[in-house]
Amino acid sequence: MNKEDSPGSPADPRTYLAVERTFLAWLRTGVALMGFGFVIARFGLFLHELALEKSAVKVSEPGFSIPAGIALIAIGIVVSVAAAVRYHRYLRALDRGETRTAFDTGLAYLIAGLMALIGIAVVIYLAALL
Repeated sequence: MNKEDSPGSPADPRTYLAVERTFLAWLRTGVALMGFGFVIARFGLFLHELALEKSAVKVSEPGFSIPAGIALIAIGIVVSVAAAVRYHRYLRALDRGETRTAFDTGLAYLIAGLMALIGIAVVIYLAALL
């Protein structure tokens, strides 16, 4: 093993594999967000249909679950696209011998903030139903 391939160096194959594992973790997160958003939206439609069957009163809207589900699906799409961009950017930086310049934490903070806002909105909506 020469000096360029030492553990932790950008030329070390384990570094590339770690970047790929991180990329796959971001993709799993995006798919999970999209799947969870779909489930939330469909569950709201199911509850809407159930209310229509049980009641003679016409229910006008399915509620908050469809917008919340759509928002989660949109965030999942953004996460998946951003993961691909970050993966490509980081691989290019590794090939140039740079490591820290490729990553910024803004995306992670943005996604965490959006998820917190959706969570707060769902809590407010559910509390209003009580």
